[in-house]
Amino acid sequence: MNPAPLTTNSSLGRDGRVAGALYMMVVAGGLLGLAYVPGQLGALDTPAALATTLSTQAPLFRLGIAALLVMEVAFLLLPFALYRVFREAGEVAATWMVALAVASVPVALVAIGHRWQALALLEAGVALSPDAAATQAWLSLRTSEGLMHLASLFWGLWLLPFGLLVLRSARIPRVFGALLVLGGIGYVAIIGAGLAQAPTDGIVLRALRMAAAAGEIGSGLWLLVFGARLPRAGRA
Repeated sequence: MNPAPLTTNSSLGRDGRVAGALYMMVVAGGLLGLAYVPGQLGALDTPAALATTLSTQAPLFRLGIAALLVMEVAFLLLPFALYRVFREAGEVAATWMVALAVASVPVALVAIGHRWQALALLEAGVALSPDAAATQAWLSLRTSEGLMHLASLFWGLWLLPFGLLVLRSARIPRVFGALLVLGGIGYVAIIGAGLAQAPTDGIVLRALRMAAAAGEIGSGLWLLVFGARLPRAGRA
């Protein structure tokens, strides 16, 4: 026998839309800061390439930093908003969801700080020689990328309890829960493959990346548009 619900469709709808708005801010910030801006800047694989690119593309680089900051602020708030929606499906899983998501935020913020430092070093003027500034900026950017890889481990781990809560609660379509779990496994697998110096572009890992994107964007959009709902009688 299921316990009597502690929430109503009205409150779930409201809380779900708040969570959906935050989720789409995370998605938009990530697409801009982690995909679009790096794609426009191209390869920054040497100090000289970094210095040359940022000499003309500094505003775009700053835009990427700003997008990542928005993403992290929204991501700090998101798990607490989701906790309100899904906690009745499992207090322990909901607590792990919050803890794993929040754990990524300080790591990512330090990574963003290193990107900011890279830009500042190249704008240091006479304080450093151009070659020294470019080298230190490049090292800061490499440090940032390493920390972002570490943060992405938690971006995957938090999807596991989140997906489980979706599957248990059916407050949004369960297909999103399955995709979230697969996507979380994919994040962790990609980190493991990278550490093992194994290929990360195989068909399985690509499919898991697609599952993560579909699960996160789909969940965020569903929550934003429809909110969350109690399952119908007989379908819980």
